Amino acid sequence: MTRVVIAPDKFKGSLTAVEAAEAIALGVRDALPDADIVTCPVADGGEGTLDVLEAAGARIVRLTVRGPLEESVHARYAVLDGTAYVESARACGIEFVDPSPATALAAHTWGVGELLADALIHGAKRLVLTVGGTASTDGGAGMLGALGAGVLDAFGAPVGLGGGTLGRVASAELAPVRERLDGVRVAVATDVTNPLLGPEGAAAVFGPQKGAGPAEVAALDEALGRWAHALQVGGAPDVTRVPGAGAGGGVAAAAIALGARVESGFDLIAGLTGVDRALAGADLVITGEGSLDEQSLNGKAPAGIAERARGIPLLVLAGRIQLDAAGLARLGVVGSSALIDHAPSLDYARAHAAELLRERAAALVRAWREG
Repeated sequence: MTRVVIAPDKFKGSLTAVEAAEAIALGVRDALPDADIVTCPVADGGEGTLDVLEAAGARIVRLTVRGPLEESVHARYAVLDGTAYVESARACGIEFVDPSPATALAAHTWGVGELLADALIHGAKRLVLTVGGTASTDGGAGMLGALGAGVLDAFGAPVGLGGGTLGRVASAELAPVRERLDGVRVAVATDVTNPLLGPEGAAAVFGPQKGAGPAEVAALDEALGRWAHALQVGGAPDVTRVPGAGAGGGVAAAAIALGARVESGFDLIAGLTGVDRALAGADLVITGEGSLDEQSLNGKAPAGIAERARGIPLLVLAGRIQLDAAGLARLGVVGSSALIDHAPSLDYARAHAAELLRERAAALVRAWREG
């Protein structure tokens, strides 16, 4: 019996990783009716992580928190074996704003702190913060504020919310947050290695995606520099020297200043979903995501699956594929298909992603079996 492991990430804007895995499984069953099929939807610590954790048995906690601007948003986090997994984007995701220079300066992470606070109130002994997909570039200042920190100007007054306000920050009172986290382990789940500051930093690399123009990028980078200096209190590490501190608009930096460890988002989630166990004895592996491109080679879920599946035939399905033959070869791919190549338009591909995935999965598996 052929053992097929299906381990996709989300198809952003179309399907969760769980839904994608289910659609691919139907296609595999069409091509190999007697196959032993194991689905292991995966995530890299960014958007969609909670969906994968829920499928792995986590309990979902829902609450309303302050969004990245002023409106409230309905957010959630996951709890599994005493660990709370908080996805920053659920509280301050880019989907909650219409990106503009103004929102790039104003967006904040207060709601992320509210999620963490709720988890602490309910007894979490470990916090895992995933940081992708945020609308904010506030260095996690809002998050710390919601946990009781003081983010103060030179006169001892609160500077307000949003990355733009950090241009006035002079000091940070972190003792209240440290007291709340006493005895609680904290991890930041990310595969991004960008520093907090500079040309590869949070403002320069991610700011334009959030609406920042050149002037806003420069202002935010300078403001984050002031914030990094303010965070160096009570023996806190210099977050400007820590790879990955720029993840999530610098929200990772605030957690790191409080002693959080940076861990691979993909490795952390893969360990919870049983991917390694599933791959043992597999005859074929299928992975995929919405857009397979050069970024996919650097810590994203398909690259993580490819690394674990070395020596096993690997098929890839994606909404679009922007890797050339050499890039696919580096992943060890023996067959691939892009949904957009089999749809009349991008809108059609998004709206009919599940049925297209089923069709293309069946076609790829038949080609692999006959080849």
